[in-house]
Amino acid sequence: LSCGKSRTPKSTGERSGYFCGVPLVPETQPPIFTPRLVLEHVAPSRLITLFEDRESLTIYEGRRYTNPHRVLIDDQGPLRWRVPQVKENASLNKWFVRWMVVKDTDEIVGSISFHGAPNADGMIEIGLGVHPDFQRRGYAKEALIGMWSWVVEQPDVKVLRYTVSATNVASMKIIND
Repeated sequence: LSCGKSRTPKSTGERSGYFCGVPLVPETQPPIFTPRLVLEHVAPSRLITLFEDRESLTIYEGRRYTNPHRVLIDDQGPLRWRVPQVKENASLNKWFVRWMVVKDTDEIVGSISFHGAPNADGMIEIGLGVHPDFQRRGYAKEALIGMWSWVVEQPDVKVLRYTVSATNVASMKIIND
């Protein structure tokens, strides 16, 4: 995503309020701003610390946001797959975990991550989780649009995939709306 421009995935047309910023530290990607969220990239060192020392507060040092709902602490979800990938190749972290931070409160309410770099066909798959207290508020769809807005500008990305189980009613609603 070209910083300062407002873009969404090429198939959905223009939508205001979606843009990227400037990274806070060199090992992170720029934050992605949506109308209500900031999608904050988690640096490789912080990602590893979060996985290996769940209670460490060092991962939040120098950040405005907080994690009172313990996102990726109590349920580490994608970390069991992403951390080994990052340890093997730190450059892959570009595609990985971002916190969903509500702008008005600076609270983390979920996370979103691609499963890896684009494959040989240019396909990239995404997954996400929203804390139960914040579900059914549109945060998941807003985060998806924000991530897709960023990733469609990345070299070699041609196909976006969001795989949803037919029994996951909330995720089915996101793709059917």
